[in-house]
Amino acid sequence: MNIRVEKCIAEKYPCELLLLFSFESPEPLEGPIKSVDLEWKGYLSTLISQGDFKGELFQCRLIHTQGGLPARRVLLAGLGKKEEFDLEKWRGGASKAGQFIRDSGIKQFAFQIKPFKDLSGEELTESFVTGLLLGTYQFNEFKTLERGKIKTIEEVILLGETDKEIQSIGEGARKGTIISDAVCTARNLVNGPSNQVTPTLLVEKASQIAKDHSLEIQVLEVSEAEAMGMGAFAAVARGSQEPGKFVVLEYNKGKGLDTIVLVGKGITFDSGGISIKPSEGMERMKDDMSGAAAVLGTMQAAARLQIPLHLVGIIPATENLPSGKAYKPGDVLKTLSGQTVEVISTDAEGRLILADALTYSLRYKPKAIIDLATLTGACVIALGDHVIGIMGNDDALLKKIEEASRTGEKVWQLPLWDEYFDYLKSDTADFRNVGTRAAGTIIGGIFLSKFVEKTPWVHLDIAGPAFIEKERPYIPKGGTGVGVRLLLQLLRDWNKS
Repeated sequence: MNIRVEKCIAEKYPCELLLLFSFESPEPLEGPIKSVDLEWKGYLSTLISQGDFKGELFQCRLIHTQGGLPARRVLLAGLGKKEEFDLEKWRGGASKAGQFIRDSGIKQFAFQIKPFKDLSGEELTESFVTGLLLGTYQFNEFKTLERGKIKTIEEVILLGETDKEIQSIGEGARKGTIISDAVCTARNLVNGPSNQVTPTLLVEKASQIAKDHSLEIQVLEVSEAEAMGMGAFAAVARGSQEPGKFVVLEYNKGKGLDTIVLVGKGITFDSGGISIKPSEGMERMKDDMSGAAAVLGTMQAAARLQIPLHLVGIIPATENLPSGKAYKPGDVLKTLSGQTVEVISTDAEGRLILADALTYSLRYKPKAIIDLATLTGACVIALGDHVIGIMGNDDALLKKIEEASRTGEKVWQLPLWDEYFDYLKSDTADFRNVGTRAAGTIIGGIFLSKFVEKTPWVHLDIAGPAFIEKERPYIPKGGTGVGVRLLLQLLRDWNKS
């Protein structure tokens, strides 16, 4: 989708379709829709007064102008009650309008952006473009029979009235496009089948990002990681014929900036290993690399946005499969930290590979470590698929993440009290990799906390929102790319606080 900015007003711009937003009646018309209504001799206000369009949230009404305006058609889109307006509803409104336009077979539309309330043109544009691009996202790479029938919007023209507005709108469009591209990068990886999205492909994707955006990349083979002392990562990788990879990306290396490490779980398919999962729903286990996908998307966008931080993205990537070489329940693994872990379940493999990745991250002496993982089904039971569970050892960092969740990616903090460690006590090793059925998400977080020492750290359990079965306003079914926008907002805010 090509997005460009032009200097013009809505009522004077010739286009295939003009998009106009309205709040729920009886709110008076304001902004571009009011100007268009005056130009059209009150046609829209009459339509609204007759009840043909009420402005309800996500309502859409297509009108042919019959020569009454330079635009051939007008789409009225509802924003709901004015007093309830926020950027999340704005993103949703942009998405629903975009879907309506796309599904109508219309290839081009124009939209005039004006500052509203305390929101600048740049903020409104960034959120509009984000909602539009994420809401019209489609994953069709493997649909060969339907390829010729797929509808897309080809061009969007954003209108501004003054040079200052044009500059603000242009910057908002640039940022919204970069962020949306990053989320779509993550979505594509999560939606891709596991016979295509292997650890090797993650390396290829990381290498392309590094090449395109001047990042440094290091890739360790399993044998190299094992020789370094990563006994937990190597054990999980041993069960698969697909070679595991330990990937490290760096942005702004050696520039004296604050270092933030992002760690993403990269299990490209999770059978559960010898502690094998039930067959029902196992096809979904291709999404167990959603954390890795989010880290790749974040690194891509951070470089394009030129965020002034030293960022390190670490991705331990492997499949988790049963075989004659696979690790077993009862095994004791020595981690990179030197601590030992008794394996109770091979289906708690994510925390094992993350343990070595978190220990590895300490060599960068970061200001903060943030990991993302589809770690526990227990988090889905506790919080559903709308919310990310967060845990950590630093209140200030947890607060920063909560503030960054104004992106619409909801978070909820769970405790990491010392008492929970009792569930992980082992008779044969320093601790076990799982506890009882109680407090499963917290136990996963407690386990990971043993590998970050005193470095500020937060764990994001994205098991619920990483892949959804029912679409939302700007999140289609399937892989969501959750975490990318949250992390980017956190990184953009970092030097402001």
